[in-house]
Amino acid sequence: MPVPPPDIAYTVRRSQRARRVRVTVDPQAGVQVVLPARAPAQQAAVAVVQLRGWIERRMAEADAVRDHVAARGNTVPYLGRDLRLVAQEGRTRVHRRDDDLLVPAGPAAPDAIERWYRRQAREEIAPRMDAAATALGRRYTSLSIRAQKTRWGSCSSTGAMSFNWRLLLAPEPVLDYVVWHEACHLVHMDHSPRFWSAVARHCPGYEQPQRWLRRNGATLVL
Repeated sequence: MPVPPPDIAYTVRRSQRARRVRVTVDPQAGVQVVLPARAPAQQAAVAVVQLRGWIERRMAEADAVRDHVAARGNTVPYLGRDLRLVAQEGRTRVHRRDDDLLVPAGPAAPDAIERWYRRQAREEIAPRMDAAATALGRRYTSLSIRAQKTRWGSCSSTGAMSFNWRLLLAPEPVLDYVVWHEACHLVHMDHSPRFWSAVARHCPGYEQPQRWLRRNGATLVL
């Protein structure tokens, strides 16, 4: 039986690595259906029709995120402070001056701002990670700053640490919590009671930033 075309706008992306149909909703990109390379094109429409309720809820959440970002006006958050964006003709690299963020004028600004946040993320996270590893009596092997879609941080079995630059858009206690969360994985590579006991010992009151991140993580976008 033919599937009626969905009345929700969406884009389709083919993926060689995808093993099943996946639907995502992003505040900027909208609704996207990821299809395995050889999946029939009609499966995209089927997925959108079947997941209509879930998609509409996520779209409402995406609208709320856009409203939240728009409410910032001409500012961006940085570890609990609001930095005022000051556009300057001829500037190519972002520079912070007190609570002013000097940015390129025009369409180059968003990418330049993200690059600045990535640089700052390493400067903010590296000393925190060093201190945490020392306190735990462990060593980590590398530190990378990324833009993960679904993770704020990770610790591999080899001690490779990875953190999402968007953590700098959150209040400072949230960043501190995520660093300690991942650092404690150097000792306990699980989420056992022993792991959470270590987090609580080194990051007292971690539950509050943890709840904040769960509730507000989607708003941590530029």
